[in-house]
Amino acid sequence: MPQPNTGPAPALVLFDIDGTLVRRAGPHHREALIEAVRRIAGVQTTTDHIPVQGMLDGDILAWMLKDAGVPAPRIREWMPKLTRRAQWIYSRRCPTDLTGKVCPGVVGLLQTLRLRRLLTGIVSGNLTQIGWKKIERAGLKQFFRYGCFADRGRTRSELVKLAIAEARANAWIARRTPIALIGDHPNDIEAARRNNVRSIAVATGVVGKDELAAHKPDLLLDDLRNLPMEFITA
Repeated sequence: MPQPNTGPAPALVLFDIDGTLVRRAGPHHREALIEAVRRIAGVQTTTDHIPVQGMLDGDILAWMLKDAGVPAPRIREWMPKLTRRAQWIYSRRCPTDLTGKVCPGVVGLLQTLRLRRLLTGIVSGNLTQIGWKKIERAGLKQFFRYGCFADRGRTRSELVKLAIAEARANAWIARRTPIALIGDHPNDIEAARRNNVRSIAVATGVVGKDELAAHKPDLLLDDLRNLPMEFITA
């Protein structure tokens, strides 16, 4: 069930999906992007050479098409169809059960945040229907009020900005409510920094702890089993 609206929450916690909430969820996401390009653009492509971690789905699609020799004006023209088709494909191919792919500590943390009536949202480079389908099949959807996904902004920093603005516009949080962004990639750390919110980096994705540390997050964890609540709410 969605979180009840009982006045401004004591804190807002935003989560990335891949590598943060779930990991090793299968090839179905990449396959949906590749198949969408094949069906809409009529070209065979791959993501093997693209550093997809931390990227927005629209940027991945554009990279694939550019490498296939498709000119930029045509990429812009096709992008709405590509994103719709990729989401349609993924929604039909996503595994029915991703609960075994949930990262350590996630369920316990989300339960604690809900008990304390903290507001939780998603900020993800996934397209909207892809992101929500993963969250649903992982058994986590009931913990989140809302989300900002790749089809709503051009960068991860912009998505964080939109998520904060939406929470304030709906009076879910107050002007000075503490805000934290939890992610597994340097792009998440940078997005938090650009929006002046707390960055919590978790080494459950493909980026190692040493590399994450080099980007100086406010808090760096092996996983989410021991996240101190005072760091979020103080």
